[in-house]
Amino acid sequence: MYKRILIATDGSELATRGLQQGLQLAKANGASVDIVTVSEPWAMGMYDAMGWSVGYEASPEYKQEREEGAQAILKPALEAAAAAGVPAQSHHILDRYAAEGILQAAQDCGSDLIVMTSHGRRGMTRVLLGSQTIEVLTGSTVPVLVIR
Repeated sequence: MYKRILIATDGSELATRGLQQGLQLAKANGASVDIVTVSEPWAMGMYDAMGWSVGYEASPEYKQEREEGAQAILKPALEAAAAAGVPAQSHHILDRYAAEGILQAAQDCGSDLIVMTSHGRRGMTRVLLGSQTIEVLTGSTVPVLVIR
């Protein structure tokens, strides 16, 4: 049924449950997975509060910190895929909002299913589903499995 499943994760406990569900589905279907995490752009107001100057987001330190954070999420996810016997690749999308990055990754990877959780680490969530999940649901051209 599904041959290439994109699993979105932010490393949260809920996202880890979504990862496990996606891996089980992939294994049952003989599918490969693309595990994606998205690093959202820094808000301009954070620069002054953290003592950084404008332009920090273009520095090598910024990119290195973001990549290290992403790898802290992706490495355990790839290990879980290997333990489940599911072929997997990881992808870090830098400086995009979660929904936008997930949708682009699904298109770039040729995914035929997106697995994600109902909400992630964003502060304000909607009553039933997170706002990024709503955006993926409304913007996706492939089925989306939402794990609550």
